[in-house]
Order: sequence, then C-alpha cells, then structure tokens
Amino acid sequence: MPTLPDYSLLELASVREGDSVSTTLANSVAYAQHAETLGFKRFWLAEHHNMEGISSSATSVLVGHIAGRTNTIRVGSGGVMLPNHPPLVVAEQFGTLECLYPGRIDLGLGRAPGTDPITARALRREGLGAEQFPEDVARLQSLLGPLQPGQPVKAIPGAGTEVPIWLLGSSLFSAQLAAARGLPYAFAGHFAPRLYREALRVYRDNFQPSEQLEQPYAMLAIPAIPADSLDQAKFLATTSYQRILSLFRGQPLWMKPPVASMDGLWNAGEKASVLDFLGLQVMGNAGDIRQQLDNLLADIHVDELMFTVDIYDPAQRRHALDILAQTRDQSTSSMASIN
Repeated sequence: MPTLPDYSLLELASVREGDSVSTTLANSVAYAQHAETLGFKRFWLAEHHNMEGISSSATSVLVGHIAGRTNTIRVGSGGVMLPNHPPLVVAEQFGTLECLYPGRIDLGLGRAPGTDPITARALRREGLGAEQFPEDVARLQSLLGPLQPGQPVKAIPGAGTEVPIWLLGSSLFSAQLAAARGLPYAFAGHFAPRLYREALRVYRDNFQPSEQLEQPYAMLAIPAIPADSLDQAKFLATTSYQRILSLFRGQPLWMKPPVASMDGLWNAGEKASVLDFLGLQVMGNAGDIRQQLDNLLADIHVDELMFTVDIYDPAQRRHALDILAQTRDQSTSSMASIN
C-alpha cells in the first residue's frame, strides 16, 4: 500500500444540544490533546459567526487556548476570514501567538465572511470585503515579514515572526492566488467537494516558488466517521446528517444524538443535498477508511489530509482518532505480512 500523507484536524467547537460552551471547549481541548499523543500534525479552528451550535467565532483566542494546553501539535486558523478583519489586527494577534508558542502557529486565511450576509455586514470593516482579499494577503505578508527601513505601519508583536500563511478555498480563486504567491494551499473538501481535483491541479501546475515555500504544498480537508465497524459508523454519521440538514433549513446547528434512521427527518431532495455536501466523507473501521483513502488519493497528490470528525459523544470522538491513526499503520502491517 502507498504511504499516506500527514494527518491533521479541523475543529468548529460544535456544541452538543443541551451542553454549555464551556463544556464544549473543554471537550475540544481533550480532543486536541489526544490528537497530539497520536501524532496528528495540526489542529485548526474555523471562524464562523452568528451560528447557534458553533463556538469557534473568536478564532485567535481559541488558537491560543489550545496551544497553551498542548505541547507539540501545530495550532492555527482554518481559517481567519480576512474580509472581517484589518490585516494589522490579524498580524498582531498571530504575531503574539507565535511569540507565545514559537514554531507552532499557522495562519490560514479565507476570503468568505464565514456567516450569513446580515452578520457579514455587522462584522465587515469599511472596504471591498472579499474583493480586496489579494491586497489584504499581501499586507499581512508584509506585516509579518522583517521590518523595512521607513516602514510606517508595524505589527508589534508580529513583525519578523513570519507566521506561515496558508490560503484556504473551495473554488479555483484561492488555488490560483496561492500558486502565484508561493503559499501552501488547503482545499475545503469537507463541505465543497466538487472542484477538489481541478483546484489541486491548478495549484500545482501554476505554483511559483517563494521565500516561504520552494515547492507546492497542498492539503485536502475531508469529513470522516471512524468507528469500530461500518454499521456503527453509519449510525454515528446521522449526527452530521442532522446538523447539515439544519444548516440547509436555516435552523440552529446544535449537535444532536445519532438516530437509527433518517427516514422521516429528511425528504429525498434534502437527503441528496446532504450527501452531496459530504461527497468526500470516509467512514467505517480502519480497514474501510484506509481503502477509501487509497481510492481518493489514487488520482490526486496531496501532502496532508485534514479531517473533520462530527461525532456526538466526546469519548467516541476521541476513539475515532485512534481508528484514524490505525489507518496509517495499515501499510506497515501489510508489508510485514508480505515479508
């Protein structure tokens, strides 16, 4: 079997129905700590706003909290939605984080607001929003780079920290921009699976080396439901089905317990939409998921996989990471049996 890329995790700090945000964040810390013991490379937090059931809106605060409760895993944003923030503020926040946790902080950037249009207007600073994303990325690169003679605006802390910047995307725009700027690129296949092949190809074909990166480095985010059996995984997956169904219906996104059947909870059109949203989802035991990953990676080249794991019970969710880690051992065990 081929060697799999590095594994990382994306976290939304999803609130279980009836739980408090404090309990949710404590569970996120335990989840990150367990991932660290298993050798996961990164733990990123996604910025969302005005969404009942998701508590990762103050992304930089949570990045610092998780980094402070772990020791080696890289922690970052997946991502900071740049239209919502002045680049100077982002540079100061992540420059401070880099000073606190040297060599462990990533700054992933997105050009969407991460919320609905009304909330976006409440968040957005004066300017063109997503239209000025390339210019804002350039400002951030400058603010986090070495101080220049006569530089009028400085990020203090921030200047000279050179926090690694990633571009995140679900279409071809950020793939093209990341390639042109020589930045690492992460595709959001966990909610927008349709263009992942084309976006990754565009990125690699057009990559221009930079001071940050000599060769292209691509990451693909996908949903995963690891369990002790495929039947159990199918049962546990109904939690994410219910949450995405709520998203489509404009309802609160509380995590709900899994159900024996989704029949009666969705209609045929909604079922098709939810399953399309999760088109890259892998599920089952370690062997099942390893086969699905091998199939996924047969015709694309990624350097890292980032998983979203929406499982209701926190202990089962941590156990899911054990199963994911086992998938990386499949090739070792197979080679041992051959030898």
